[in-house]
Amino acid sequence: MLELDLSADIQDLRSTFADIQAVVDVPALRAEIARLSDEAGAPDLWDDPEKAQKVTSSLSHRQSELARVTEIERRLDDLEVLVELANEMDDADSADEARAELKALDDVIGQLEVQTLLDGEYDERPAVVTIRAGAGGVDAADFADMLLRMYLRWAEHHKYPVTVMDTSYAEEAGIKSATFEVDAPYAFGTLSVEAGTHRLVRMSPFNSAGKRQTSFAAVEVIPLMEEATEVDIPESDIRVDVFRSSGPGGQSVNTTDSAVRITHLPTGIVVSMQNEKSQIQNRAAALRVLQSRLLLLQKEQEAATKKELAGTITASWGDQMRSYVLAPYQMVKDLRTEYEVNNPQSVFDGDLDGFISSGIRWRKRKNDE
Repeated sequence: MLELDLSADIQDLRSTFADIQAVVDVPALRAEIARLSDEAGAPDLWDDPEKAQKVTSSLSHRQSELARVTEIERRLDDLEVLVELANEMDDADSADEARAELKALDDVIGQLEVQTLLDGEYDERPAVVTIRAGAGGVDAADFADMLLRMYLRWAEHHKYPVTVMDTSYAEEAGIKSATFEVDAPYAFGTLSVEAGTHRLVRMSPFNSAGKRQTSFAAVEVIPLMEEATEVDIPESDIRVDVFRSSGPGGQSVNTTDSAVRITHLPTGIVVSMQNEKSQIQNRAAALRVLQSRLLLLQKEQEAATKKELAGTITASWGDQMRSYVLAPYQMVKDLRTEYEVNNPQSVFDGDLDGFISSGIRWRKRKNDE
């Protein structure tokens, strides 16, 4: 007769989950959702589009956060019922389902527990991620494209909304750079541990001799501010260039000059946008990202500290934070946390949670030292 006993495991999960609920402060979260819902229901909300966008975005983020917590609570209750049914009906299939659900809940609660470690000033903000090809020629451009796909797949797995804001294609293969936004609660805090230099070692598909090739790509992560009213950018400080959006190989995907490149003259920061259909929309999006970057720079200068949020990334030998090795063996290893896996393909398919969780825990330990 089947005797499935998962009570101790479920109790452990409930204990961890209770700690998470205390940190999240569910009653306060519900109250905030109620307040934002009232604001969102105001008939004159869209008289001020910027305020409306801020209210609806905040409401969506907090509703998502509450939904995650309530969904876990429901699944824990359902798991206990499933264990009882498996034992009463002596059903091996139900027992297997219960064990699988226990493991799935352990993973989900573990991820949520890591999120409670995100207490930085900007951690709860959406993230703007920029990937740039570094040393390594065509292989580096191809590697940058692989990383772009990796992060997009990761976001897709989590059902996080993503907007690719700009892509600069390389001539032969891959990309020179790409910028995308992940609009999810704690996206910046989560992805900020991905910032740094990534290194790929493989048998190059672009080398006729089939030699092993090492290439690099840089990942920059900054928070996207709801509104950057703290940063005033005089028109005289920027140069705005417009051009036609283009796809791989230079093929035109737009018949008008709708893409926008903004250069901030005092700092040399350049932001390009070509995702939107109109020049006005691209200009607004580019300006918003520029304001976010300048706000970070301003905060860093005021604190007289080393740049930590976006970081200075050279994408070359000596400063890599993660290695992706495809030859002569298969391994992806984070050089800061020592976390590694022996299935690079799963990582390139978006299986990044282990690296991100270990990175957040590593950063928390470093900050507490």
